[in-house]
Amino acid sequence: MKTFIFGGLALLVFIGVPLSFALGIIATGGFLVLQKFPLLLVAQRLFTGIDVFAFMAIPFFILAGNLMTRSKITEGLVNFCNDLVGHMKAGLAHVNVLNSMFFAGISGSAAADVAGLGGIEIDMMEEGGYDRPFASAVTAASSVVGPIIPPSIVMVIYAITAGNVSVASLFLGGFIPGLLLCLSMMIVNYLVARRRHYPVSGRRSTLKEVAVSFIRSLPALLMPLIILGGIISGIFTATEASAIAVAYALVVGLAFFRTLKWSDLPEIFLETARTTGSVYLLIAAASVLTWLLTTQQIPQQIADLFIQHAANKYVFLLSTNIILLIAGCLLDLTPAMLILVPILSPVATSFGIHPLHFGLVVVVNLCIGLITPPIGTCLFLTCNVGRIRMSELLKELWPYLVAEVSVLFLITYVPEIVLFVPRLFGYLN
Repeated sequence: MKTFIFGGLALLVFIGVPLSFALGIIATGGFLVLQKFPLLLVAQRLFTGIDVFAFMAIPFFILAGNLMTRSKITEGLVNFCNDLVGHMKAGLAHVNVLNSMFFAGISGSAAADVAGLGGIEIDMMEEGGYDRPFASAVTAASSVVGPIIPPSIVMVIYAITAGNVSVASLFLGGFIPGLLLCLSMMIVNYLVARRRHYPVSGRRSTLKEVAVSFIRSLPALLMPLIILGGIISGIFTATEASAIAVAYALVVGLAFFRTLKWSDLPEIFLETARTTGSVYLLIAAASVLTWLLTTQQIPQQIADLFIQHAANKYVFLLSTNIILLIAGCLLDLTPAMLILVPILSPVATSFGIHPLHFGLVVVVNLCIGLITPPIGTCLFLTCNVGRIRMSELLKELWPYLVAEVSVLFLITYVPEIVLFVPRLFGYLN
């Protein structure tokens, strides 16, 4: 059965079958081969797979991100970041990274980062004397922090898929890894700018100018604080926080910036519905396959294999990172998580690895997959936005991949990097 499931899935993906359909076909085929379960169970598992209240956070967070992006808040964020670090060596590259960090707290999506900020940032850097492929590489690399710094749609999916960690603790655990990724990219920015003698783009802004740009961007920056503050204080749950985020995005776009029009809403709702539908179909199909794997005790067999050959948890973590880095090259983030987390998470628990620590290792690892060929979603988006060839982008991107993988291994083997903030807020004993 293992050969049929994994071999068949690999074949379907290779010939270009959409992954949600490939998962459904293999799961249904497994039912037919086994002849132990009625096919009615397929329909039931498709429904129960998404019949989870916490999954309501997904469309709401997607909608909130779309509303804030359409509100054109990016200009204020760019100006604020430019006033902060624009005068430094590699200043505009640093602006690009900081923009992604702040925008991550609004959209929770790497693709939204590239689509919403990419064109502005790449053109700004090119006008400032930077090579366009380099500017595009910075944009692609920095987009990775989108799903890591809260709020994060991916973390909601992980929490429900793994079932042993809360969304709030994942949100809090993502702060320091996200900041470390940004810091590593800024170090690469500086080294490249120094070697290539890129110009310093502007003068140091006065404290008054920084304060003014901060106030103008404050409505956008408050969104992640409202979400996390409400969750931590117990005012609302993570699912309810997603609805609050939508209400806040509407107020900011319609009343404060006034760049969002009522006539824009139907198109935004339709775009959100399309994105949500594709995610839900993927989750539903994966839930059928996961149920089939569980009934055949395949996760337990894989766990036993790991336990026999992995001498300790450090070897297991190394093996996991290698598996996930390879999976990130071949699968998009969400399907890779839905397929692998139900298998790897119980094994991690058996090795005594904290579920929150393992969750962030998985999330960061698969987020890096967004900028690794051949499947990396953000690679193709950046090429389209930056109007460059893939070969040009990859040539400039590799130092950032090295930096991000280095951060990944740092958080893998120093768990306190992930656990410190959740423990500070009382989420861990």
